[in-house]
Amino acid sequence: MPRITFITSAGAHHEVDGRSGITLMEAARDNGVPGIVADCGGACSCSTCHVYVNAEWSTRLPPAESAETGMLEFAWEPDPARSRLTCQIIVTDDMDGLVVQVPERQI
Repeated sequence: MPRITFITSAGAHHEVDGRSGITLMEAARDNGVPGIVADCGGACSCSTCHVYVNAEWSTRLPPAESAETGMLEFAWEPDPARSRLTCQIIVTDDMDGLVVQVPERQI
């Protein structure tokens, strides 16, 4: 089971087990990671599950599709190279060790 680390804006580390086949948003929500609001429940119709992917991982994940990149325009301080919506990233066994940072706030 892949181990994923969410780092809050305050610097707290939340290591969670993510089952393959669920989204990063579901892994965060199911494990009580603070700062992942997920208002739309994973429908890619808000940006409240926004994270910054660790630079080491940004090229290892599948690229964002157009719906996600469009929604990221509404995220809090998006970073073109590192911002992703956790509802759009499906966990795989290859993601063991993934590190993402939760922004200071979600919009």
